[in-house]
Amino acid sequence: MLFRQFFDPKLAQYAYLVGCQRSGEALLVDPERDIDQYVDAARAEGLEIVAVAETHIHADFLSGAREFLERHGTKVYLSDEGGPDWASDWARDAGEGVVFLKDGDTFSVGGIEVRALHTPGHTPEHLTFAVTDRGGGASTPMGVFTGDFVFVGDLGRPDLLEQAAGLHGVQEPSARELFQSLSRFTELEDHLQVWPAHGAGSTCGKALGAVPQTTVGYEKRYNASLAAADGGEDAFVGAILDGQPEPQTYFARMKRDNNKGVPLLGELPRPRELSPDEVAAALEGGGGDGPEPLVVDTRADRSAFMAAHLPGSLSAPLNRSFNAAVGSLVADETTPLILVVEPGRVEEAVRDLVRIGFDRIPAFLTPETLEAHVEAGGQVASIPETDFDELRRRREAGEALKVVDVRFRSEFDGGHIPGAISASYTRLPSYQEERLPESGPLWVHCGTGGRAAAASSFLAGQGLEVRFVNDAFARYREAGGEVATGEQEGSPDGAPEAAGDQGRAQAAPAAGGA
Repeated sequence: MLFRQFFDPKLAQYAYLVGCQRSGEALLVDPERDIDQYVDAARAEGLEIVAVAETHIHADFLSGAREFLERHGTKVYLSDEGGPDWASDWARDAGEGVVFLKDGDTFSVGGIEVRALHTPGHTPEHLTFAVTDRGGGASTPMGVFTGDFVFVGDLGRPDLLEQAAGLHGVQEPSARELFQSLSRFTELEDHLQVWPAHGAGSTCGKALGAVPQTTVGYEKRYNASLAAADGGEDAFVGAILDGQPEPQTYFARMKRDNNKGVPLLGELPRPRELSPDEVAAALEGGGGDGPEPLVVDTRADRSAFMAAHLPGSLSAPLNRSFNAAVGSLVADETTPLILVVEPGRVEEAVRDLVRIGFDRIPAFLTPETLEAHVEAGGQVASIPETDFDELRRRREAGEALKVVDVRFRSEFDGGHIPGAISASYTRLPSYQEERLPESGPLWVHCGTGGRAAAASSFLAGQGLEVRFVNDAFARYREAGGEVATGEQEGSPDGAPEAAGDQGRAQAAPAAGGA
């Protein structure tokens, strides 16, 4: 038996290849959409992927299951639990290529046996897969693919369908289902390995560990969310629903597309490189009725971006926050995206984007090309940059500054500038209308500047007057800046109160946020 884990650090997502070396066949669990990475890895081991299994309908990335079925004729195994509303729509008409699994069903790939266990809570249809190496002589499982049910140090959040997909009134019943599912996990043998679908940085839970795998016994002993069940069902429900991070706005779209059918990708998009003379024309758009192109500027130097960028650009450095920033702040997935990116990282950026449904990537320019455009007198925009020292001095001088805090709600509740508006950057497009004043300037800050840079660029692109606070909030506190804690009492200019309706806390910034 061959086992390989694939990790996507920006989505904090794990996929798994399990191969029977005797038969040359392999199973792939929870793949992303750009399937060539798995096909190539399997071939390098002398294996053919003949089966794909999904633990549930994912909300944070586009699945590669349909791509495998349509392009390679791969057998796809999906859940048939949770009721008729939770069977993937696209798969209902897929014929014999899709096998729907009930609790207790088994299938084999070579000498590897897989048994489906229904473990609802995160989603109604969720399955856990127990894996037994029959070809190696084993009669009992060696491990379980837990999907978004059990993570290292945490459990899958049961509120995501309500908070991200808009299914009202389901989070408490889902939490109670999750409580009931835990008995199936605790009945498993302690030695079984646990292979989750996500690691640290994912917002599918609130405190996921960075260790790539664990064991049933270790989680029974040390998983704090699992331990909350010791207090009974009601106590568990309260604990698991409290403190969940605000989900990214694109999660609803991922859920929809994975259910309806992910558009076939085929080959990766291959954006062409722009010369300095072509930049202005590229920004004018391709005509027609579609959305205008948007520039996604991946430069890591925030100050350089603020000083000079192409008009309307979104600041999204190619780090662990890239998918969260683009997915949350670009509402229309049909928007053509023009990248400012180093030439050696173009494919990386393209893969990141197609994994969350952005397929229209017609062109890119390098940072050097951008500099040449600026030097030639090309059109650019800028955003004023400041720090907490200036903000504090102005407040102490009596100025009524409009401060927008784009950290997660738990960070805000733990200490914020009095009167600041809480508007997590992962939900900023919806918060713009609900909470933000129509006139500026808006002083935008986060923990250290990363999330605020993305938020500032988004708001400036919407025509708002912005001041980007490129500083660490810890410095503001250390310098004696006034801080309030707990829930906000009000917001300036009659903006709605920051009610925290999209989730109340975040143990750590999602996918590398600052």
